[in-house]
Amino acid sequence: MPNEILSRGVTRRAVLGGMAGAAALSIAGRAFAAGGEAPALAQLVKDGKLPPLAERLPKKPMVVKPFEKVGTYGGSLRRGLRGSSDHNGILRMVGNQSLVRWNLEFTAVEPNLAERWEVSDDATQFTFHLIEGVRWSDGHPFTSDDVVFAIEDCVKNTELYSATPAQLAVAGKPVVVEKIDDHTVKFTFAAANALYLENLATPLGQHPTLFPKHYCSQFLPKYNPNIEADAKKAGVTSWTELFRSRCGDIEIPTRWGNVDKPTLDPWVVKEPYVGGATRVVMTRNPYFWQVDTEGNQLPYIDEINFGISQDVESLMLNVISGKIDIQERHISVLANKPTLSQNMQKGDYRLLTLVPSASQQCQIYFNITHKDPAMRKMFADKSFRQALSIGINRPELIDIVYFGQSEPYQAGPRPTHPWYNEKYARQFTEFDADKAGAMLDQAGYKKGGDGFRLRPDGQKVFFSIDVIPTLYPDLVDALELVKTHWAQIGIDMKVNTIERALYYTRGDDNAHDAQVWPGPGGLDPMLDPRDFFAFHPQGSRYAIPWTLWYTSNGARGEEPPESQKKRMKLFDEARSTADLDKRGAVMKQIFDIAAEEFETVGLCLAVGGFGIIRNNLRNVPEKEPDSWSWPNPGPALPQQFTFTS
Repeated sequence: MPNEILSRGVTRRAVLGGMAGAAALSIAGRAFAAGGEAPALAQLVKDGKLPPLAERLPKKPMVVKPFEKVGTYGGSLRRGLRGSSDHNGILRMVGNQSLVRWNLEFTAVEPNLAERWEVSDDATQFTFHLIEGVRWSDGHPFTSDDVVFAIEDCVKNTELYSATPAQLAVAGKPVVVEKIDDHTVKFTFAAANALYLENLATPLGQHPTLFPKHYCSQFLPKYNPNIEADAKKAGVTSWTELFRSRCGDIEIPTRWGNVDKPTLDPWVVKEPYVGGATRVVMTRNPYFWQVDTEGNQLPYIDEINFGISQDVESLMLNVISGKIDIQERHISVLANKPTLSQNMQKGDYRLLTLVPSASQQCQIYFNITHKDPAMRKMFADKSFRQALSIGINRPELIDIVYFGQSEPYQAGPRPTHPWYNEKYARQFTEFDADKAGAMLDQAGYKKGGDGFRLRPDGQKVFFSIDVIPTLYPDLVDALELVKTHWAQIGIDMKVNTIERALYYTRGDDNAHDAQVWPGPGGLDPMLDPRDFFAFHPQGSRYAIPWTLWYTSNGARGEEPPESQKKRMKLFDEARSTADLDKRGAVMKQIFDIAAEEFETVGLCLAVGGFGIIRNNLRNVPEKEPDSWSWPNPGPALPQQFTFTS
C-alpha cells in the first residue's frame, strides 16, 4: 500500500486555504554536503569539544524548505507558559519529532524520522525505514533498538502503565514491534489499524516512541538489577517513579524536567521545568538531524526562553510590551483581540490566525458515572440533561462572551465537514425556560420554598462544574452566565475554578460532578472522538469508568450500557477501514446514536483563535490549524523560524 493512503485518512477542506507554500520536508536523494552551522557550535568544533558537522549529521539528512527564505543563525525566542503544569506549551513548540508528522495544511502525514514506510494491504503491519545516521542530542546513534525499546520495554510495561495507549492497541491486544535491521522496524497489530499513521503524527502518538534506550534502560529492572537501590538513593519511593521522573510519562510528558535525558528535538533542556521555576530555557541541539535547502544545520534560533507567568494578565502585558516573540496559547480569547489589535504597533507584532478544528467552544460533561448513587441517577437522566440544555440562553451567551462570533451548537463535526449531523449539532439549543421547567417538573425535580429544585430523595439539586480559569478564561465567563440561566429554572450550580493539575486529578479519580472542555472532533472526528463515545480516560469526562473499560478491553473500569458498547464496536470498525466512504458511513451511525443518547451539553460552535508574531520573527505561517492533534505551532517547524535582526 503506497504512502498516498495518508491523504485519505482524515478529510480536510478549503477552510485551511491560504497556507500553501509551507515548509515542506523531503529526504535528500544523495549524499548531502554539510553546509553551515551555528557560530557557537563551530567554535566548539574548533576547540575540539564537538565533532565536525559532517559527523553529526546523517549522510542524507531531512531537508526542510524554509517557509519564506533561508534564515540566519542566532537569537533567543521568547514564549510564555502558565503556571507549573503547562508542559504541553513546550511540547507544542518543540516536541514534534516522531516517525511521521502532519504537513502544514493538516491534510496528510509526511516523513520525519522515518524516511519512508510500507503498509500491508490489511492495514495490520506498518514497516518504517528510519533515516540512517540520526543521533540523539548526546551523540549516541538513534536506531530501531530505540523504537523497539520504547514500545516493548516501556509503553507496554504494565508496572509502568496500567494500559497500552489506545492508538497502540487494536482488538484488545497491544501492538508488537520488532527490529528488522538497525534502521527498519515493523509494527504488527492484531487487526486492521487504518488510522495508525494519522495517530502517530499526533502528540499522543509521537511521545511513546521517544525513549532513548542507552539512557532510559538504566531505570528499568530488566536492565538494572540495582534499580530499587538507585530509586531510594534518588529519594523516590519506587523504580517506576524514578523512571517517570527521568524519562517522562506517555500521557502528561515530564520530559522537560530532566536536563540529562537525550532528545531528538531541535532544542534541549538547559533550565528545566520544575517546581518554583520562573522560566524554562532550551538551547540548540548540536546533533539535530535536519538541514535547510542549502545544507545549513537547523535550528536557526539559538535558544527558546519560556517565561512562566502566574496569570494571563501578566502574559498579556508581556505581549503588548514586546517581550514575547510568538504566542497564541492562553491569550487566544476573543476579549483579548481588541487589545492585541490596538497595540500591534506598540508591541511590534502582527496577528496570527488560527483555524479551529474543534467542534464546540464549551462542552459540559455531567458525570453520568458519579460515585454518589443519587447524583449518578440525576445526571444519567436524559430528560434532566435535555431540560438543562434548553434552559441555556445561548444567543445571549454568544453575544456577551463571544461578541456574536458563534452560533448555538451541541457536538459533532463542524457544518463544513461531510459527516455533519444536523440533529447531533442543533438539538435542544433553542432557549425555552418554561419548557425546561416543565420537563424538570415531569422528571420529578420539583421546586422547594426557596425557588430551587429538589431531587426525588428530597435533597437540593446542587452540583459544581470544574473549569480551569488559567487555560480557558472564556469558559468561566460562559459558565457564570449559564449559572444565571439555570437559576431561573430552579437549578443551583457552582462554577468551580481550579488549577489544571487538580482538574485532572478529580477527573481521573471520578470525583467530579461535571467538568468543561472545548469539544473536539470538528475537523478531525476520527482522531479525537471523545464526545461521541467513552473513548479516552482523560477526555470523555462524562464517564471515565466506561473509558477505562474500553481501553483495557474490559479488565478495568465499569461496563458501559449497550449504546456505548455499540459505538465502541463501530469505532473499532471505522478505524480499521481504509476506504473513506465506508468509514464515513460507520461514523455516521455513531453520530446518530450519540445524538439519541445526548450525553453531553454543548454551548456554541468553536470560535476561531488568534495569536501574535513579532515582526522580526520570520518563516512563520500567519495562518495555522488550531488543534491538539496538530499541536500548533510545532508542525510549522519552529526550527526554521528565524530573526531578521
